[in-house]
Amino acid sequence: MAEAIDYRVEDGIAILTFNRPDKLNALTREMAMAFIALLDRSDADDAVKAVIVTGAGKAFCAGADLSAGDDALSEVNAGAETGSDGVNRDIGGLITLRIYRSLKPIIAAINGAAVGVGITLTLAMDIRLGSQQCKAGFVFARRGIVPEAASSYFLPRIAGISRALAWCYSGRLIDATELREAGLLSEIVPAEQLLDRAREIAREIVDNAAPVSVALTRQILWQGLEMNHPMEAHQLDSRLVAARGDSADAREGVASFLAKRPPQFSDRVSQDMPGDYPWRDEPTYRPAPAKK
Repeated sequence: MAEAIDYRVEDGIAILTFNRPDKLNALTREMAMAFIALLDRSDADDAVKAVIVTGAGKAFCAGADLSAGDDALSEVNAGAETGSDGVNRDIGGLITLRIYRSLKPIIAAINGAAVGVGITLTLAMDIRLGSQQCKAGFVFARRGIVPEAASSYFLPRIAGISRALAWCYSGRLIDATELREAGLLSEIVPAEQLLDRAREIAREIVDNAAPVSVALTRQILWQGLEMNHPMEAHQLDSRLVAARGDSADAREGVASFLAKRPPQFSDRVSQDMPGDYPWRDEPTYRPAPAKK
């Protein structure tokens, strides 16, 4: 099933392509675990400085593969990590939590329909581009379930609580224009130009930004959404500014600016992150409290 996700690296950019076009790239458990493993691979590879995720054919991802029939949704989560309460953890949530921890910027190039987990798995990505054929559907209530993939955390922060609720209540398909107006898409691009535009955005990062600085920036901005006071951000910023200010990258950044030449950053994400990173551990998955 690993073949259902194509992975290739092109000049510093990893491109992950959902590759079941005959099934509209519907997600299976095996695909989900392969996707997580490929993010582990891209994080560990210093040659990769940005990641693009897209779909083969006319769909991005049509959601969970329902071909198993009535028990399809249970089948997708079966075999996933089990919590101490004996409940299988939501596979979409395992994906978005892994994306959230990523040290490389991730761009979604949504080339067509993105439904259910096909859209919620993009919410933890950094930049979402959509083709003119892009449509999204938060269809969970229509399937008798609830939003997953930690989308209750991500979606209201992106689109606002009222719009998020309206989309999830109705489960209707939302076109690219409405997604762009809500801030879920940053751009709408003609289908034939979508991947090139994603590469262009990734290329600007790869050619100009220090990878360690990008990794840290990704983490402090995402985690900043959870901070209770600007002082928390100031304390973290101060530590990181001090650590990076004494780095080879900082010296190169200044020297290249003064010399009016492209920078040649040497620090590596695999070995040059600040000594106290990660400065906060992921919370432990805990079972639901027992009813009284």
